[in-house]
Amino acid sequence: MSIAGEPRVALVTGVGRRRSIGAALAVGLARDGWHLALNHWQAYDERLGLERSGDDPQSVAQECRELGASVELVEGDLSDPAVPAMLIGRAQTLGTVSGLVMSHAESVDSSILTTSIDSWDRHFAVNARATWLLIKAFAEQLPSTAPTGDARASIVALTSDHIIGNLPYGASKGALDRIVTAAAAELADRGVRANVINPGPIDTGWMDDATRAWCREATPAGRLGTAEDTANLVRFLLSPQGAWINGQVLSSNGGFAVG
Repeated sequence: MSIAGEPRVALVTGVGRRRSIGAALAVGLARDGWHLALNHWQAYDERLGLERSGDDPQSVAQECRELGASVELVEGDLSDPAVPAMLIGRAQTLGTVSGLVMSHAESVDSSILTTSIDSWDRHFAVNARATWLLIKAFAEQLPSTAPTGDARASIVALTSDHIIGNLPYGASKGALDRIVTAAAAELADRGVRANVINPGPIDTGWMDDATRAWCREATPAGRLGTAEDTANLVRFLLSPQGAWINGQVLSSNGGFAVG
């Protein structure tokens, strides 16, 4: 969806590694004709220590350009409260931003007994506060009113219900859910719809063999989810065909752990 007559422009966060949901989102949206601002934060990807190369963000951006997209690649730490508005501003150089896709995260395992104050605060800064500030900046650059029933702009965020042994991550993602679903009602007059996707366990490099086996057994489809599975749903939600879906927290996980 986009404002009539304008190019379709989306900001996608969390595009730091080639093997990530964020990379699949970027490429999928480029295939659909979106122009893109892609955010990453190298220091986090280095700290995480998962599979990556130093030029992954540039590689993803180049693939999107080869598919016809104009791309702004923007590094920025979303724990800094000034960064969300900066990212929207950079995306606006491509046109009015009508898509906001948030796949960034701070995710460092710790429990009730082992979580530090610093870790708790950083998780909430990145996963919850930055989500609010991104949505705020996104809404502020849209026209203040839209024709009734005109869902011209779309927000999608990725969440998780994993919290045991990963307390600050899960708790801050719970806050994200509430922030995004509130946007569906509060920003309706600007033509915004907002949804959350819980993709379940996607192997973006963090699984060991035992985890992969357990996740396959817990999924009726008998396979692991892929980043492209999530990207396909995001692409639908940003399309005219997905315009009637709003204010939802959607599980897109192949039936993971339904039994």
